[in-house]
Amino acid sequence: GSEEPVPLHEEFIYCCGAATHVLKCGPWKDLSKDESKNLPRLLFMIIPGNPGLAGYYRTFIQALYCGLNQQYPVWVVSHAGHCKPPSGMEMIEDTDIKELEDVFGLNGQVEHKLNFLKKNVSKDIKLVLIAHSIGCYITLEMMKRASELQVLRSVLLFPTIERMAQSPQGKLMTPLLCKLRYALYMPVFLLSFLPEGVKASLVRFALRGMKTCDESSITTSINLFSVDCIANILYMASQEMMKVVERDSTTIKQNLKKLIFYYGTGDSWCPQHYYDEIKMDFPDGDIRLCEKGLRHAFVLDASKEMAAMITDWLQDDLTKL
Repeated sequence: GSEEPVPLHEEFIYCCGAATHVLKCGPWKDLSKDESKNLPRLLFMIIPGNPGLAGYYRTFIQALYCGLNQQYPVWVVSHAGHCKPPSGMEMIEDTDIKELEDVFGLNGQVEHKLNFLKKNVSKDIKLVLIAHSIGCYITLEMMKRASELQVLRSVLLFPTIERMAQSPQGKLMTPLLCKLRYALYMPVFLLSFLPEGVKASLVRFALRGMKTCDESSITTSINLFSVDCIANILYMASQEMMKVVERDSTTIKQNLKKLIFYYGTGDSWCPQHYYDEIKMDFPDGDIRLCEKGLRHAFVLDASKEMAAMITDWLQDDLTKL
């Protein structure tokens, strides 16, 4: 049947001085203290992978919002500097205050999300953090650094939380990201002059192997023709290879009851033996292995399927609210 259009609100803001794209699903646009009477009890916040473009999660947050019977807001916050800001807006705010050193680096992205919550979400609102890929590392860091956050659950999808450079994909990408990334800027710069229609055709060609590709993925991928975006994306990725080494078992142990892990079977960023090992170390943890053959970048073609699974996993938590 025909689906009701889901209320979706889009914002480009400065957070920690960096351009940030926020997509908000549901009628709630402001969750800071001002509207305290109408505040929901719970916010679902998506922490993206890399590239951390909010647009990739558009279908996912709409499906999640509908699966939750439109009872709770579902937001996704891009990584600092990964989105191409609209015309008239610079990538970095023109201000004397240097809010955060190295906001585009991995540590800066953690502080960026904490800063966003502090400024935009009332302390009374409980959180369900849904993280993807490197977003899982960021989420564990957020829980470690800000234990006052009222996290009801953190769902960690295809979690790149350890030994990234040693993974099959990491071995391939580390030399490229750490030694050759500047060489990638010139082709991107040249491609940036192409008309939008040609860029969209190139993206479609790159994703041609997929049976069903999400249309919002195609429009979002056009951001990747911007040198500024690509520079920030690759810079963060190079830091991931160097900094995501040991799994933070202490933080996992402290928050085990709040965490759900979901590993892929053919995931070249976190191979299956990473799943076997964490399962052995935390036998009481909610650690699952994908039986559906979903790809690491599930947002490209399986957003609705993933949203349905998550709403199913969280039913008990939501009935207790």
